[in-house]
Amino acid sequence: MRFNEKELVFLSRQPPERAAELGMRGPKKGDVVKRRLVKLIVNFLFYFRTDEDEVSVNQSQWHRYHYCYRYLFLDEAERKYLFECDSQEQCEEWIDAVVKASYEFMRKNLIYYRTEIHRLTGKDPLEQYGISDETRFQVNSGLPPPPT
Repeated sequence: MRFNEKELVFLSRQPPERAAELGMRGPKKGDVVKRRLVKLIVNFLFYFRTDEDEVSVNQSQWHRYHYCYRYLFLDEAERKYLFECDSQEQCEEWIDAVVKASYEFMRKNLIYYRTEIHRLTGKDPLEQYGISDETRFQVNSGLPPPPT
């Protein structure tokens, strides 16, 4: 997807699903951990310097993650970020929020609920939007319940 800077700045000012001041280490070798305001909005991760009014924004799509007590690691292609949480509980909450913000999680939920509505009503709920033939959102009666 392509976004322009004005769109990203506007999105970054929307109410977040999750926000906190976390320690963050960038992808470059030798980067040190710095405090950043980190906001998860829809499936975008924004981080801001805490000492500025106007800040630059970055978008990150979430691919892989794992944590080791108090740390959350995110991989974006070859760029790796480390986020240091204040507690293991906070780290687990961020991991849960990141997983639920992922495209794949949302896609699986859409397919699950589309399948359930189709099963109960006999109608495809997305047909009215002209996307009934898109294979990435195909109804499949053998799907398990959405992940939690």
